[in-house]
Amino acid sequence: MMSDINNENKLLVEIEELKKRNQELEDKLKLYTNPERNKKYYEKNCEIVKEKAKSYMDKIKETNPEKLKEWRHTAYLNRKAKLKAKEDANVVV
Repeated sequence: MMSDINNENKLLVEIEELKKRNQELEDKLKLYTNPERNKKYYEKNCEIVKEKAKSYMDKIKETNPEKLKEWRHTAYLNRKAKLKAKEDANVVV
């Protein structure tokens, strides 16, 4: 009887510690995945970001045009699937 109470208390303490640890880790993760921070960065440096993206695409065109074809084909298939899903939703409604 007494050991059951001790075990229950130990488990409750462990649960509380794990909850605190989980909250700490979530707070740390927010520092890296904060969309507001990324949005502010983009607003301040949109020209730099656009220039980097453009130079990256130019580099890919020269070095690996097959990769570019693959990306475009995947985008085409995704658009096609989205359009088909939209049409299916309209037919059902």
